[in-house]
Amino acid sequence: MEVPKSTTPTNKGDTMATYYVNKNEQSNGDHEVHKDGCLHGAERHNRLYLGEHAACQTAVAQAKRTYPTANGCYYCSPACNTG
Repeated sequence: MEVPKSTTPTNKGDTMATYYVNKNEQSNGDHEVHKDGCLHGAERHNRLYLGEHAACQTAVAQAKRTYPTANGCYYCSPACNTG
């Protein structure tokens, strides 16, 4: 399911971001999680929508339900990148 790029403020003043996970694994077996709009993200047909998240940690946790080797993108989700 594709959703348009958006940010939605919460009642705490935080900003939500749309996240996707790449359906194609990298050479090391990881499936990278990206914020919508990341230049290193997958093509639309190769990504799985993860929803709106305030932080990459919850997006990666959701991605791990489908892809246990999910990992945050070095560029758009560095706090969740494991190398």
